[in-house]
Amino acid sequence: MKRIWSHTVALLLVLTILVPGFIVAQQRSQSGGTSSSAPVLPGYPVRRANRNNSTAVAAVERDFDEALRVIQQQYVDGRQLNYNDVFKSSIIGMLRSLDPHSNYYDREEFDELKTDQRSQYFGIGASIQNYIYSDTADTYITATFENSPAARAGLRYGDKILEVDGVSMTGKSSLEVRDKIRGPRGTTVHLTLERAAENRVEKVDITREEIPQPSIPDAYMLRPGVGYIDMTRGFNFTTTDELLGALEKLHASGMTSLVLDLRNNPGGFLDQAIHVAEVFLRNGQLILTQKGRNGFRDNSYESRNSNPDMTPMVILVNENTASASEIVAGAMQDHDRALIVGQTSFGKGLVQSIIPLEYGAGLTLTSAKYFTPSGRLIQRDYSNGGFYDYYTHGGAGQKTDTAKPTGPERRTDTGRAVYGGGGISPDEPVAPRTTNLTQRRLLSPIFAFSRDLLNGRIRGLESSQLRGGIDFRHELQSTDLQITNAMFKAFRDFVASDPAYNVSLASVDRYRSFIESQMRFNLVTAVYGRVMGDRVFIMTDDPQVAKAVDVLPKARDLAQTTFRSKAQP
Repeated sequence: MKRIWSHTVALLLVLTILVPGFIVAQQRSQSGGTSSSAPVLPGYPVRRANRNNSTAVAAVERDFDEALRVIQQQYVDGRQLNYNDVFKSSIIGMLRSLDPHSNYYDREEFDELKTDQRSQYFGIGASIQNYIYSDTADTYITATFENSPAARAGLRYGDKILEVDGVSMTGKSSLEVRDKIRGPRGTTVHLTLERAAENRVEKVDITREEIPQPSIPDAYMLRPGVGYIDMTRGFNFTTTDELLGALEKLHASGMTSLVLDLRNNPGGFLDQAIHVAEVFLRNGQLILTQKGRNGFRDNSYESRNSNPDMTPMVILVNENTASASEIVAGAMQDHDRALIVGQTSFGKGLVQSIIPLEYGAGLTLTSAKYFTPSGRLIQRDYSNGGFYDYYTHGGAGQKTDTAKPTGPERRTDTGRAVYGGGGISPDEPVAPRTTNLTQRRLLSPIFAFSRDLLNGRIRGLESSQLRGGIDFRHELQSTDLQITNAMFKAFRDFVASDPAYNVSLASVDRYRSFIESQMRFNLVTAVYGRVMGDRVFIMTDDPQVAKAVDVLPKARDLAQTTFRSKAQP
């Protein structure tokens, strides 16, 4: 097995660096489908290596074998090598020398990647979150999903996860707990819980099932005439169908303008980005141009929609809006189809192909660059700095929307100046809602108080006890579960009675508005589910959403100007 892996790593090294264009680009079918970044099926052609390449393969293989032997013979723990980690790090290190987005996945990671792309995963169907008490982190159930195994097993808001399959979860991050709970469909996970209602320990066995994870978790009316679509989770196989369903629902509710939220959307399938843009662009309008190596991946994609949705639109982006979501935002901006509000997006203009390998592993390999309709390459520079700098110091989180763009100037359909060289710059820059250290420290006592409140343990507020499960059919109203003066006073007393929370009463008074908003989020999540909980912030405490609503008249004027200019002979 070690010999096979050695040959595999050496071959990958040479193929990745020396062999051009070995990924199949799936082109549009006659039905109009596109999937240039969709998974490539096994049997993809690899160009025959010439004599020089064969010599290079042999040389790399010899060097790799020799290095591995030296490690086995002389490394202090050479007899305890984890060969999967050794070979995996070799491949990842090779790919990191190419660009930050080419990556290698072992069997387990590749299975998870493919599952995520299907807008589903295998688990119990519950939201979980870490909260801290006296410097110890514990993980709690914050909501269950409708008809999920967790809901059927009676898991409730505030249940503490003590163990998963007999392993203590105290001090573990919620991501570690999540990965422990997830697993193959049909298998059983054994949970040990401290029940929020009675504070008793109970063991629960739950069979894992397929859990839907839609691209669009929510769509609703922000106010009369103004629709909102939450498209923050990525572009998966079902994204376009979900979008069409959301638009139909909103139009039936009287929508005359739209806020499309692409914040934190990490991207996904190229073909889905193209189809989403097609929903809003007229037949023949360019969506993007793709350019690969030696012309092998060159292509351009135009809308083939003779009846697009022409609702005036604002698109929300931030520094974590990346890849496929930037394709949509860039196309809408270049064609003056929508105003962009928020922060400069991530800046990923590279297209990856997904390549299955032997033994269930896989690669995502950069095979092309894409350009917006105006000709912008939005890829951020990654030549100066390492992988960490790209994703932190030199990338997301470090941008200033007031900085002068460094890329070449291009023009939109109506002549507005736009720039490449690092993401999609918003037409209306707006800073996001932020939290400081004191506010973050308040989150744990807010959760603990809400947990006790909903279980009838707050003196004088016993009537707030939650009875029954989540009402998934409820549409949140502005008057629902408002925080009263009595609740705030009780929270103040709650914090003062327990020094472990390390929060002063002066801070509680100073951040009353924040506390009430977070408390209402907790209560709404417990009573109506996580989707309704998220609406609390979107509808009442989101400066970027508020700005989007304010500039909708400007977006309407822009769309009308564009339509008139295109209609002229």
